[in-house]
Amino acid sequence: MALIVWYLGLVIAGDFLAYFVGLLVEYQFGGWASMMVFLVLYFVLLWAAWIFSVWITEPRKAAPVNC
Repeated sequence: MALIVWYLGLVIAGDFLAYFVGLLVEYQFGGWASMMVFLVLYFVLLWAAWIFSVWITEPRKAAPVNC
């Protein structure tokens, strides 16, 4: 459950980031460049959010017990 919560939180944050970067690019270079930047950022952030979510929620390895 924690994995899904982390993933959704990171995806939402990434969506805002991609939107605002795309908005900045649109003001500077126009709509076509903005769409390309947004799409690339969107899909990269989906992948990165999954990788970070799995890394954050990975169970800690227990120390070996010496008997």
